Amino acid sequence: MVDRLGYRMKFGVIAPSTNTIVQPEFDAMSPHGVTSHFSRIHIPDDPLGGDDDFELLMERIRAELMQAVDRVMTARPNHVVMGMSSETFWGGLAGSIELKAKLEARAGMAVTTGSDASQGALRCYGDIKRIAVMTPYMPVGDEEVRKFFTETGFEVMAIEGFKCESPTAIAHVTGEQMRDAVIRLNDPQVEAILQVGTNLAFADLAPMAEFWLDKPVLAINTATYWHALRINGIDDRIAGFGSLLEDY
Repeated sequence: MVDRLGYRMKFGVIAPSTNTIVQPEFDAMSPHGVTSHFSRIHIPDDPLGGDDDFELLMERIRAELMQAVDRVMTARPNHVVMGMSSETFWGGLAGSIELKAKLEARAGMAVTTGSDASQGALRCYGDIKRIAVMTPYMPVGDEEVRKFFTETGFEVMAIEGFKCESPTAIAHVTGEQMRDAVIRLNDPQVEAILQVGTNLAFADLAPMAEFWLDKPVLAINTATYWHALRINGIDDRIAGFGSLLEDY
């Protein structure tokens, strides 16, 4: 149901309580008449010392996810968007499809997920197969990302995870750290670079990398927001976030 400010579209967005990046990045991309309304998955900001801690974090997210969907639906959005990406890659392609089906059944409407959005965004650029990926995750999360893209027809040439020490620490990764990671990931054989993890503030940096490297460089928040707009027939070209929102 649209309203006075969201007179074209109201997105209901699901994000972890620790995430401080996806909301301002979505708001910065919003065309007039499109609004985003957030429901938070409550998780503690506990230390992440390795794969076991990361697995526990994912279990906590799963335990709270559907309640967050229920909460955002009380705002009567027109479309639901997953403002977190790790769970959308978990379990490979089959896991992604299963999660989306559960979310859509709970919400009673279409849902945009980061996994769907990122592969859809990559396919805009033609027959891209060889990609590199930057993440904030522990190795167990990186391997789930690799599995998903491998099963959807891509070859993950390289993946670099920052192994962030807590959920909120993801938002503290600096631009210089991300720049250096992109430089390490870049290779003549790599056709596109993708960043995942919605609490990494990369949306404003991706277009700069894209310009200098002369290849697609995609931020997960940009890809997710792009997908939510386009699937709902909103074709505004939005400057400042790279070729995806400007050209496709």
